Amino acid sequence: MDKEERKTINRGQEDEMEIYGYNLSRWKLAIVSLGVVCTGGFLLLLLYWLPEWRVKATCVRAAVRDCEVVLLRTTDEFKRWFCAKIRFLSLEMHPFLSPKSIINKVSNGHAVHLAENRAEENRCEMRKYSQTQSQQIRYFTHHSVRYFWDDTLHNFDFLKGLDEGVSCTSIYEKHSAGLTKGMHAYRKLLYGVNEISVKVPSVFKLLIKEVLNPFYIFQLFSVILWTTDEYYYYALAIVIMSVVSIISSLYSIRKQYIMLHDMVATHSTVRVSVCRVNEEVDEIFSTDLVPGDVMIIPLNGTVMPCDAVLINGTCIVNESMLTGESVPVTKTNLPNPSVDIKGTGDELYSPEIHRRHTLFCGTTVIQTRFYTGEFVKAIVVRTGFSTSKGQLVRSILYPKPTDFKLYRDAYLFLLCLVAVAGIGFIYTIVNNVLNEVEVGVIIIESLDIITITVPPALPAALTAGIVYAQRRLKKVGIFCISPQRINICGQLNLVCFDKTGTLTEDGLDLWGIRRVENARFLLPEENVCNELLVKSRFVACMATCHSLTKIEGELSGDPLDLKMFEAIGWILEEATEEETALHNRIMPTVVRPPKQLLPESTPAGNQEMELFELPAIYEIGIVRQFPFSSDLQRMSVVARVLGDRKMDAYVKGAPEVIAGLCKPETVPVDFESVLEDYTKQGFRVIALAHRKLEAKLTWHKVQNITRDAIENSMDFMGLIIMQNKLKQETPAVLENLHKANIRTVMVTGDNMLTAVSVARDCGMILPQDKVIIAEALPPRDGKVAKINWHYADTLPQCSNLSAIDSQDIPMKLVHDCLEDFQVTRYHFAMNGKSFSVILEHFQELVPKLMLHGTVFARMAPDQKTQLVEALQNVDYFVGMCGDGANDCGALKKAHGGISLSELEASVASPFTSKTPSISCVPNLIREGRAALMTSFCVFKFMALYSIIQYFSVTLLYSILSNLGDFQFLFIDLAIILVVVFTMSLNPAWKELVAQRPPSGLISGALLFSVLSQILICIGFQSLGFFWVKKQSWYEVWHPQSDACNTTRSLQWNSSHSYNETEPDSRNIQNYENTTVFFISSFQYLVVAIVFSKGKPFRQPCYKNYFFVVSLIILYVFILFIMLHPVAFIDQVLQIVCVPYQWRVTMLIIVLVNALVSIMMENFFLDMVLWKVVFNRDKQGEYRFTTTQPPQESMDWWAKCFSSWALHFREKVPKAKYMRLAQELSVDPEWPPRPQTTTEAKAFAQGNGSCQITIT
Repeated sequence: MDKEERKTINRGQEDEMEIYGYNLSRWKLAIVSLGVVCTGGFLLLLLYWLPEWRVKATCVRAAVRDCEVVLLRTTDEFKRWFCAKIRFLSLEMHPFLSPKSIINKVSNGHAVHLAENRAEENRCEMRKYSQTQSQQIRYFTHHSVRYFWDDTLHNFDFLKGLDEGVSCTSIYEKHSAGLTKGMHAYRKLLYGVNEISVKVPSVFKLLIKEVLNPFYIFQLFSVILWTTDEYYYYALAIVIMSVVSIISSLYSIRKQYIMLHDMVATHSTVRVSVCRVNEEVDEIFSTDLVPGDVMIIPLNGTVMPCDAVLINGTCIVNESMLTGESVPVTKTNLPNPSVDIKGTGDELYSPEIHRRHTLFCGTTVIQTRFYTGEFVKAIVVRTGFSTSKGQLVRSILYPKPTDFKLYRDAYLFLLCLVAVAGIGFIYTIVNNVLNEVEVGVIIIESLDIITITVPPALPAALTAGIVYAQRRLKKVGIFCISPQRINICGQLNLVCFDKTGTLTEDGLDLWGIRRVENARFLLPEENVCNELLVKSRFVACMATCHSLTKIEGELSGDPLDLKMFEAIGWILEEATEEETALHNRIMPTVVRPPKQLLPESTPAGNQEMELFELPAIYEIGIVRQFPFSSDLQRMSVVARVLGDRKMDAYVKGAPEVIAGLCKPETVPVDFESVLEDYTKQGFRVIALAHRKLEAKLTWHKVQNITRDAIENSMDFMGLIIMQNKLKQETPAVLENLHKANIRTVMVTGDNMLTAVSVARDCGMILPQDKVIIAEALPPRDGKVAKINWHYADTLPQCSNLSAIDSQDIPMKLVHDCLEDFQVTRYHFAMNGKSFSVILEHFQELVPKLMLHGTVFARMAPDQKTQLVEALQNVDYFVGMCGDGANDCGALKKAHGGISLSELEASVASPFTSKTPSISCVPNLIREGRAALMTSFCVFKFMALYSIIQYFSVTLLYSILSNLGDFQFLFIDLAIILVVVFTMSLNPAWKELVAQRPPSGLISGALLFSVLSQILICIGFQSLGFFWVKKQSWYEVWHPQSDACNTTRSLQWNSSHSYNETEPDSRNIQNYENTTVFFISSFQYLVVAIVFSKGKPFRQPCYKNYFFVVSLIILYVFILFIMLHPVAFIDQVLQIVCVPYQWRVTMLIIVLVNALVSIMMENFFLDMVLWKVVFNRDKQGEYRFTTTQPPQESMDWWAKCFSSWALHFREKVPKAKYMRLAQELSVDPEWPPRPQTTTEAKAFAQGNGSCQITIT
């Protein structure tokens, strides 16, 4: 039964969850109801906060297939619980389907779209009245996704569209005709409405949800308790604070909902035309679309309401909403395997693999190209939240909790306060019972100690620093949609950068070309726009092999294509809608040179020009285009010169790929050396190739041919050399990051050697550093996977690799400290294919490569995300900076992702920079560090505030006294709130420093700081409390007490009238209370100064003018009322008159307290313990050192203590990458030497074991 009761849904995916079945139990429900009544509703709140308890308390376990409620638990590190109610979808009202066919279709989760054809549909309709029994399908909804019960899997599964398990052949053969109205209605019933619904909750609903937050419930409890104890003013102040906090929170939450709703709702409901089985066109709302509908894309374009695959025509699409890439993309129809020359009928359709044929939801179709009499058609594959846009919105609506040590430690901090409160709770009860206090007073005072220990201003105090940091970031053009990540950015110690558009300029400049004739490279040519080259095949390839289009009369497309086309000076003309309608085929895009470039007469003797001879007009029509594919690293076109019988195929792309498609005899023998020469200089190199097609290939055949049939046996034509300049600020920013010991990594889709060259130019790889290229090969022909290692710098110079001097290979020494491990002398570089092979077959090597991997070239979008994950797995705090194009996954996955694109894709990134410059990265890290240190300062201050007040009240409880209502009010509002909100205003330090702030509260230095200040404050409070009792004038205070008569009469007169008031029933007024109040008030201000740290992460506190002015005003006020009593103030604060001599004594106690606190924090902790015991390296991890302590004048005791401390700190670092650095420092086999091959063990691919063999 146990096995049956626990199942897993979404296995292997990011949102994988365990699922448990439960049925409602009436007797359990009755017991819980009784408990709710007995606890005054508190049990109900507890069950509201904890869904796991709620289900287990009211239900009994049941089989998942028969349950009424499901309990879900995520399998990630957070282990979050959710519950959902089982619902039933009734199909008895839909007679077009029989129950049997329904079971067959729903049973396999997505067979709804696999086994359908018109014959089956007719059979269903014939049998529609054959059975009268009711048919219901069980399902539940979680995070906007429906999960249906699947009898085949014996589990719940979400209903998939045509995006999984459907072959390309099936797309054309079974789905291209469209749906009947009956089948459409059936699918709509299952798939639901096609909308990405972001409902803006009502203010009342948000208010209830906010008020039921545990903290506000605690505040409500506190307010009720204080009201009972007649602390009306303080209770009212807390109510006002809570109301303001709730209103501001409601405003920001509702504003975010409205913004997201407006973004999603734009064009969410439009009228669309769909094709039905009987070839009729039906006009419906986009909300009624279901997978399998054949949608007609309108001529004037539209915003896609779903994900759909093109089966007819061509579309030009702006995908900036999803990718951040503002350049329009050309989408072509999905190749039909049944009519292709080289069919791939078994290939399964995938929106990611076939993204060049897929129109994604939310993207804008700008233009369409179509057949005469035929529409541009697309088959709907995904709807609603299953679409790419829907998944993006879901990730925003239901984000993963932020996993950061600071927040985990914050809960421990609260638990510690609760434990301290528990001790005080017990002490208060015991003390009051022994003193025979009334039961009502015992209850109130014992509960009051809990509200004192957990301060009501805590949440507001903790968010203040983040809010201020967010405002400062906004001023420098960095916008944040996830404020909690600002603190995490303070811990970043590695940043990944995209290359093009991020480190380098967006645009590429044409440096020159290298044509090939007779398998030999010609000399470089700078000017391509001249009469000699105008009719060459090389220029014809540059003119046709691109994805440019005209939008509102302006050329638009990929920047690289645009630069190439502008360099040759040709003209592009596209057919108008009217011209297209007059022909029986698509009017091709035509390119032609300007008339001034055409020679007056074509030399007949020139054989090269023979194919292009025309009397007057020279035009080339682009007949078929195969768009650029990042997987294939190339694009191709089929074109025909006007008047020519045969068509031409042109290909351009990555040189190594293009060379592999060409006939070997046409590729120059020095191809690799020439290519390497340019790439090492940082040039972007593109290769061109050409092939004359057979005359039998007609226009119609070309429209259905596969690109594999075209892209082979090409003639190599030469290279285009593009210059990609570094952005002006790039070297300086990277240098600052390196000085701060923040690793930098390049992740690019460009050529490996180009990337290495750019890495050297920008300072990511220093001139003396070695670059080791890891070339991983997958298993092939019975051979295991292997990695070939070679050194990028030694390959060109040495033909005999074995002759490389061993001294050229970087060797490592055993360093004395972990700091030296970060000074790397070698870097790993690899491409995307090698990275994938290593991830799959060499898992043990992945952490080692992450430690020194610097250049990752030819990386696909999903590989970028995998790289970020791999770096996080070795405990790096990873930042990612990209221009938004293809970086969305990595930006979301990184601890701090910052997009340089202002487009809607920035919604996927926590941070967005208004200026497309990487200078935002150090700014973000500086502000993150400042916010993190502010959080630590506030935590420490709030801890001391709680303990100081807790101890004050505990001391006073011992004499059956307490602080007065206005004393509490003055401390909590006038001192604490003012200090907290001003001490958080310190701006970030002006530059990045090498050390990082600690990542959590539970660290030696921070704990020592807090504990030492607690002991100091407790000590001086106790001193004052017990010393006042030893004074000669002391007596148990009563209204007729006249201690002031022993000093000057002026002071006596100022307070005497107050002392003669009626007796104090709560015993607030006494000498101990006055003494403790004054000393503790100064202690709050002292610890505020002590904990308000400045350099190296924040500006000094004396530059925080609001903080300084606030402290001065508070100091002056408290000193004034202490040394020169004012009757009115004394009466309000319930302070009694004490002799002037005792006032001076209290001042001395306060001054000594301040001196000891400052010396302990700023000298002993910062100057001694921080540098000796809690010595931290520049990467922010604790390290040990074998050098002597810096203080030469240390006495023998200090040296012994230091030796013990050093021995105590000698332990393995916590971070995995630091431990790995230790291990590799003594590994003689690492890094791999040239000519070394690492082979995976044939039997151990699953666990990633590998061995090294020398070949």
